[in-house]
Amino acid sequence: MEAVAKAKFVRISPRKARLVADAVRGMKVGEALNKLKFTPKKAAGLFSKVISSAVANATNDSNVDADNLYIKQAFVDGGPTLKRWRPRAMGRAYIIRKRTSHITVVLDER
Repeated sequence: MEAVAKAKFVRISPRKARLVADAVRGMKVGEALNKLKFTPKKAAGLFSKVISSAVANATNDSNVDADNLYIKQAFVDGGPTLKRWRPRAMGRAYIIRKRTSHITVVLDER
């Protein structure tokens, strides 16, 4: 029985969030949450929220023991990009891309 949780339109670039996703993929849920607690990245807090939500989904929907869950899949897709402009010299403008992400976590039982 798989449990899925998603966080959409999160204001972090997918490239930065994928570093954290790679760090926790395949781990047991307890180990992953403990590792994320001490990871000094913005995405670590976001991932811990999504993992906690997936655990709640699993225990509510199918009465699964939370100690037997592991992270089967953790991936980050790119969301829409907010485009902003930075004024530069001589009337020019440079684009600033404020990227967003869709974070998905899939848990399964061992």
